[in-house]
Amino acid sequence: MRIVLICLVFLAGCGDVWNDPYPVGERGQNILYSSFITRPKHLDPVQSYAEDEALFTQQVYEPLLQYHYLKRPYELIPLTAVEIPRPRVIQGGKFTVYEIQIRRGIRYQPHPGFVAENQQLKRDAVDRLQTPYQLPLGTRELVADDYIYQIKRLAHPRLHSPIYGLMAEYVVGLGDLAQRLKKADSKGRWLDLREHALAGVERIDSHTFRVTLNGSYPQFVYWLAMPFFAPVPWEADKFFEQAGMAEKNFTLDWWPVGTGPYMLTENNPNARMVLERNPNFRGEPYPSDGESEDRGKGLLADAGKTMPFIDKVIFSREKEGIPYWNKFLQGYYDTSGIGSDQFDQAVRVSIEGDTNVTPEMEEKGIRLSTSVETSTSYVAFNWDDPIVGAKAGERGRKLRHAISIAFDVEEQISIFANGRGIPAQGPIAPEIFGYREERDGMNPLVYDWVDGKPQRKSIDVARKLLGEAGYPDGRDARSGAPLVIYFDTVARGAGDKAVFDWYRRQFEKLGIQLVIRDTDWNRFQEKIRKGATQTFRLGWNADYPDPENFLFLLHGPQSRARSQGENAANYVNPSFDALFERVKNMANSPERQKLIDRMVEIVRADAPWIWGVHPKKYSLRHSWIANDKPNTMARNNLKYLKIDAQKRAGLRAEWNRPLLWPIAAIALLLVASAVPAVIGYRRRERMAAKPA
Repeated sequence: MRIVLICLVFLAGCGDVWNDPYPVGERGQNILYSSFITRPKHLDPVQSYAEDEALFTQQVYEPLLQYHYLKRPYELIPLTAVEIPRPRVIQGGKFTVYEIQIRRGIRYQPHPGFVAENQQLKRDAVDRLQTPYQLPLGTRELVADDYIYQIKRLAHPRLHSPIYGLMAEYVVGLGDLAQRLKKADSKGRWLDLREHALAGVERIDSHTFRVTLNGSYPQFVYWLAMPFFAPVPWEADKFFEQAGMAEKNFTLDWWPVGTGPYMLTENNPNARMVLERNPNFRGEPYPSDGESEDRGKGLLADAGKTMPFIDKVIFSREKEGIPYWNKFLQGYYDTSGIGSDQFDQAVRVSIEGDTNVTPEMEEKGIRLSTSVETSTSYVAFNWDDPIVGAKAGERGRKLRHAISIAFDVEEQISIFANGRGIPAQGPIAPEIFGYREERDGMNPLVYDWVDGKPQRKSIDVARKLLGEAGYPDGRDARSGAPLVIYFDTVARGAGDKAVFDWYRRQFEKLGIQLVIRDTDWNRFQEKIRKGATQTFRLGWNADYPDPENFLFLLHGPQSRARSQGENAANYVNPSFDALFERVKNMANSPERQKLIDRMVEIVRADAPWIWGVHPKKYSLRHSWIANDKPNTMARNNLKYLKIDAQKRAGLRAEWNRPLLWPIAAIALLLVASAVPAVIGYRRRERMAAKPA
């Protein structure tokens, strides 16, 4: 009995250990705790593109440029480059040249590839390794050849870069290099890209190189801010090509090598991944300017101080949302997204539509950050369709406008996104040049300006347009047949039924029958490629913050059915196309804004899309996190964040105090249950001791 009670008391005193998921040595330090759900597939910068991959690659790799952390609209600034390269047109516009100079003194993270003896490892030595960092480590300075090597890797026959096709159109000789590398490639042998020249990329000196493009492509400079154009040292490439490395997942896809503020020191994508401060990082000053409200939010308190502020970032894999959410509330994770199941617990929305955290969150000091993403989702009308497309002429235009009014995007956002989104008024997303705010940005063909905000036109207006289109009450005025519209989409699960039912109700307002044809992704894509659709839904995330990256989705020559371009609606308007050719190569200016306004006016009138939703991202952070500002164009934000580890430790202890009363209750119960047994035992002993 005494031993049981002692154990119970001991466990009660150690109650906080039961809850804390981190080893004792990792508590109370300058560490950020986060999680991931989806396993990153590629960490090699030539192949990495997904958001969950960028979470890691953009902390390790440093491209030439980056986006200013605080300024909006997004603004490019130098990172490893001395300055933003300016295009120089040669041969009457046939080519454009960018000369790029990189900063001196930048060094790579410690890595075994920089040690000569590690380039000739025996197979048994490789087999004994648990991580590459068990070997002697070295480093060297970043040079221009490292960027040249990475650009060549875009054409590597064993790699699959999502931007190779686009870059092959512009970078002189990249397509030819790909053909030569394919012939030179031999399995089991390292393909040394230094031995293969690339006509459009030239080394000027140790820290300067030149890129030559076919024609003009002003958006090229945005690609220089992506990991695709981050440096890769040839030594790392050769190191990972040794026998036995791939079998142990010792590749650039698992162990990135960069010059950034952090290095990946632990990679177990089934459990946890760890980024630690790169000891060779040169340091970078925190921004000294931003938007007008940033100073009031404390986002400039660390202006000019050397980054990064955090020593280590631990990502733990959480396969389910509920355990992750509970650990966040306990303080064991520093930041959190908000799932649909947690939305009502975390966020309250006022009658005016303003959002804030609930009293429960506010009591814990948890803060809410919101940002509209540079993306859009839409419902497209196939321009080649005889009923909803251009072939229907004015009838088709009025039909599209009627459906656009009836399709209540505000209700869609409220029901299916917990209010996390804003109705699109055209093709361009917020935070992108060309996007108009307030009344200037309203689509007057779908909305009216009422009491200082846009209000969707009444269903009566839509019905009137439908009648003018020749379909009164949803029936063909000539034949009396009901109007049937076909909607193609991808089946994602049982949860889609509610969405599909809602879609049908939008069309039923007009008496139109909507037939939903759900299929798998491959079949869906095939139908779009062949133009065998009538209406369908799609979305687009900006590659870079330029209006061209949205307007090209409606550019006639890029029709999906005719040229396999990104214009999935197959929309064509010669006036729009002519303006696009002028706008795409212009610098941002009042003149460019005027032309964009005209383009938006044209597509609103034609209505090839039901202008859908610009999603809104909500995230929560604890009060001990500083300098957190959403950035939808980049994921290199970890170097800016700051943690008050002492405050976190105090609040964790306060929120996770062990409950002693259950222990005491159990102890009393054990004592109470033991008393009768003890009394009975002593009675039997006394009776046994009496003489017969």
